[in-house]
Amino acid sequence: MDNDRIKGAAKEIKGSIKEAAGKVTGRRETEAEGKVEKATGTVQRKVGEAKDKLREELDKDN
Repeated sequence: MDNDRIKGAAKEIKGSIKEAAGKVTGRRETEAEGKVEKATGTVQRKVGEAKDKLREELDKDN
């Protein structure tokens, strides 16, 4: 499993928590930061998934 998958998933979780905390406390800045962090984590996780898929395909060919 690619490191980007793991780190991205962790960012997604952290961002979700931050977003929820911002909503609960009414702090729009914290909520927005959480949304950005969650989106960044999603992209990073997807990059890791793509790397894993590419490795699998290359291993099939060998």
